[in-house]
Amino acid sequence: MAHDHALGGHAHAPSPAHDHDHDHAHDHHHGGDENNASRIGIAALLTGGFMLVELGGGIISGSLALLADAGHMLSDFGALALAWIGFRMARRPATLQRTFGLRRFPVLAAFVNGMALFLVAAWIVYEAIVRLNDPHPITSGLMLWIAVGGLIVNLMSFAVLHGADRDNLNVRGALLHVAGDLLGSLAAIIAAVIIMTTGWTAADPILSVLVALIILRSAWSVTAQSAHILLEGAPAGIDLHHVIHDLTDHVEGVSDIHHAHLWSLDGRRSMMTLHARIKETASGPEVIARIKARLSEAHGIAHATVEIETDACAGAECA
Repeated sequence: MAHDHALGGHAHAPSPAHDHDHDHAHDHHHGGDENNASRIGIAALLTGGFMLVELGGGIISGSLALLADAGHMLSDFGALALAWIGFRMARRPATLQRTFGLRRFPVLAAFVNGMALFLVAAWIVYEAIVRLNDPHPITSGLMLWIAVGGLIVNLMSFAVLHGADRDNLNVRGALLHVAGDLLGSLAAIIAAVIIMTTGWTAADPILSVLVALIILRSAWSVTAQSAHILLEGAPAGIDLHHVIHDLTDHVEGVSDIHHAHLWSLDGRRSMMTLHARIKETASGPEVIARIKARLSEAHGIAHATVEIETDACAGAECA
């Protein structure tokens, strides 16, 4: 719900075509989020179900690689469940207290997911160091079969999520979790084969550390991107200085753009506020319409609040 403020003029009312495009975009996002939520829900059930099998197998076989993968799958189950809840929460309508609704909740969920991955990786490294100093006997046959089962389940989850919207940060976070599980299962299979053929049990904790490093890379990617959005960072691929110069050069009636802010609500919806000083002969409502059209068509910014000025910059923030 955007409100345009024009000093010395009336706000420009959206045209019927604009309203139609907005409704169409809203329906498109709603349908996409429904698909994303369904696929993440299926992946969560697959991951959570096999996590119990892998946990039991890791305890019985004595394999850290299986326990590490089970711990990762536990984290993933929580992350996927949180992502599913995030999509459901984001559908709630706006209120007077939350004027954008809960559309940013999925980004918060992605941030929590990333932080959880850091904790899982730290636990795996710690346990691997303990195992290297105090080796445990490992039932490699059982370890191998459970790891193969885990690989199959993870491939199924990855295939389900691959059909979702991969531009969505929450979906990307879920895919990274499942990809980490895939690598964890592969590491457990390799470790089991090495132990079966050579009896070298140190392969189990060593490959577990390799999985932890892969998890850390995923954790950094998801956490950094979600934190950037939560901290109101500019959307990737949009340069604020370029946008300002573009508006000044291409929008008729604009003499100066200042006090501009650019951010993203959820990683997909880019938003902007700005002050535009216009020429004395220009019409405020018409300039607002041209600025919004230029932002939408040239930069993909569909939600903008524009304040028009005809003289000095208005407001204490301009000092």
